[in-house]
Amino acid sequence: MKPFDWHNPYPSVRIPLLARNIVSTSHPLAAQAGLRMLLKGGSAVDAAIAAAAAITLVEPVSCGLGGDAFAIVWHEGKAHGLNSSGHSPKAWNPEYFAQRYGRDANGLAKAPKRGVDTVTVPGVVAGWAALHEKFGKLPFEELMQPAIEIARRGHAIAPVVSHKWAAAVPELEDQPGFAQTFMPAGRAPEIGERFSVPGAAHTLETIGRTRGRAMYDGELAQKMVEFLNEHGGAHTMDDFAAYAPQWVEPLQKNYRGFTLHEIPPNGQGIAALMAVGMLEHFDFKGKDPDSVEVQHLQIEAMKLAFADLYRYVSDPRTMAVTPEQMLDPVYLASRARLIDPGRAQHFGPGVPDAGGTIYLSAADENGMMISFIQSNYMGFGSGVVVPDTGISLQNRGVGFSMDPESPNVVAGHKRPFHTIIPGFLSRDGKPVMSFGVMGGDIQPQGHLQTLVRMVDFDQQPQAACCAPRWKVNRDFTLDVEGSMNPALVDGLKALGHQLKSIEDPYMDFGSGQFIWRLSDDLEDGYVAASDARRDGQAVGF
Repeated sequence: MKPFDWHNPYPSVRIPLLARNIVSTSHPLAAQAGLRMLLKGGSAVDAAIAAAAAITLVEPVSCGLGGDAFAIVWHEGKAHGLNSSGHSPKAWNPEYFAQRYGRDANGLAKAPKRGVDTVTVPGVVAGWAALHEKFGKLPFEELMQPAIEIARRGHAIAPVVSHKWAAAVPELEDQPGFAQTFMPAGRAPEIGERFSVPGAAHTLETIGRTRGRAMYDGELAQKMVEFLNEHGGAHTMDDFAAYAPQWVEPLQKNYRGFTLHEIPPNGQGIAALMAVGMLEHFDFKGKDPDSVEVQHLQIEAMKLAFADLYRYVSDPRTMAVTPEQMLDPVYLASRARLIDPGRAQHFGPGVPDAGGTIYLSAADENGMMISFIQSNYMGFGSGVVVPDTGISLQNRGVGFSMDPESPNVVAGHKRPFHTIIPGFLSRDGKPVMSFGVMGGDIQPQGHLQTLVRMVDFDQQPQAACCAPRWKVNRDFTLDVEGSMNPALVDGLKALGHQLKSIEDPYMDFGSGQFIWRLSDDLEDGYVAASDARRDGQAVGF
């Protein structure tokens, strides 16, 4: 059993949960939907699917039926990875966007942030079906029942959800179908106000009955394509029918005797692996986890990883370098040598030798653990909502580049660069922790920061979750959480870190869920944490 320090040195309203069967999500009703499946004898994957379906309704500010998903499942001594991110319409290419939106000062096609031309084929429902086929125990239709009840009867809006909903309305209220579904009283629902989506109940029943196929070659696909076309989209039924999720082999990197597992590109999980591969070259023994030195080294490693991430990662079919090259120990050692403990730097990409939002987790008493994440991106996603279905469509097309020289350049039936990543930790071939931190670019950074706290400094999961975070921005400036010790903030400034406040109502400093297996003996169960930055809850028995 890991010798955790069970004290929590950070202000918190949460305590860790210990149980043999656990579901941890960012909304209590979703966690309880998953728990219902475990009580019926379902697997951890059954619980995760039920929770994921429910959370599309209770936290629509983060995800929906028109989003994407990724998962890592530990079962029978192995980590199984699922990439259920959708591809673009066949018609998309830089010229398509240039003709519709013009070109910028550099001659590159412009692209929208919201609307029909940001919508990629949604992968989330196909991901649920693939997970259930491989690991489910209960009937697929039964997993939809809690969500169907919530859709039909409604639920009272939670505080954090209400705040994020109101922040989204000014930008999205004019998008096709948005106000009809998400502004029933002409505004965002307020805290405690009942919100229902009767159309989503029928959609979920159809998904359950067809095991998700209706979203790709049936009535729901037809409704999505017709509505997108009505508003100028280039999507076709063939685009939807051609989609299928992929089972993938997770990438892994050793860190202090543990093994970190991440989904390979097109996601950004490789950045967390690169960062821990660099930190292996620094000794944290006897250090303070909240010291300037320890935090500075993590920030610099993350910046180095991001420099390579933004240069090289795309749909793996178009990457110029392989993930194995990016994770080569010799290469990461050379990158680690660029870190100066005494000053902050701005790094460019390296040259490897030639030669991957809501997050939830579940674990059951039979040892199955699932790390699962799904998202519409940027809150509600594209803002496009198919009338009378409850299907809000993602804007993952924003993840493409318009630069023809980029490996991530937009093209037909291609997966864009993706932000959402599930994480998993093992040791000596045995499962240790399913975990994730949702929220755009914070995700690999949250993986790194919480992992270092638990592995290097023995902080228990809830303490690691509650600790204040920093966030490296796309321009390599730094955001720090308001609760961070002022002396630490001043120390980072003294090293040359440029602090910049990014107003981000959707992603802020992320929100994590963590389930740590207490020992090899399943009777000892798990300890779970749920992030207080959301309305969430860890539940179990």
